[in-house]
Amino acid sequence: MSSGVTRDRTLRVEATATVAFLLLAPLLSPIVRPADPQARSPSEYEVKAAFVYNFARFIEWPPEAYPDGAAPLVVCVLGDDPFRGALDEVLRGKSAQGRALATRRLRWGQDVQGCHILYVSPSERARLGQILENVRGQSILTIGDTDGFAQLGGIVNFVLEDGKVRFEINPESAGRARLRISSRLLTLARIIR
Repeated sequence: MSSGVTRDRTLRVEATATVAFLLLAPLLSPIVRPADPQARSPSEYEVKAAFVYNFARFIEWPPEAYPDGAAPLVVCVLGDDPFRGALDEVLRGKSAQGRALATRRLRWGQDVQGCHILYVSPSERARLGQILENVRGQSILTIGDTDGFAQLGGIVNFVLEDGKVRFEINPESAGRARLRISSRLLTLARIIR
């Protein structure tokens, strides 16, 4: 094997490790605590909330997705809210794409206009097809937590593997929504076509 090929492979591995660290560092900070026997690990939804924040950082929306240059990036939760305050806590005081972050809670039938990220709660499982059809063509990052969500046309789906939160991405659905996903984020996802 030539030294050029070895060097390229080494650089790819180092780049992947660096990207993984940069994406996961915000997730790990609440985990690294003093050796306190009473300290707890973050809950599943605290980890998912941190992922939602990172999705906001590593995905770009088209300019027309915002009414003006000062508009916030709005994260909406449709259905029962499994985050129990964790999402608000993670997003409080933070920004992404040069915009403040805001949250909204929605019930079935409420307008998703103004949402940039739409987390579809598992409580909405029976309506997934209809929800995804309603947002088709809009620049909304749909995030689910249900088996088959990405295959149905959702953009990001959380999955648990060996007790760890992972995610799937459907790049074709993202393209239809005119969202640009960072290649760094795609390297960490399971790609669904």
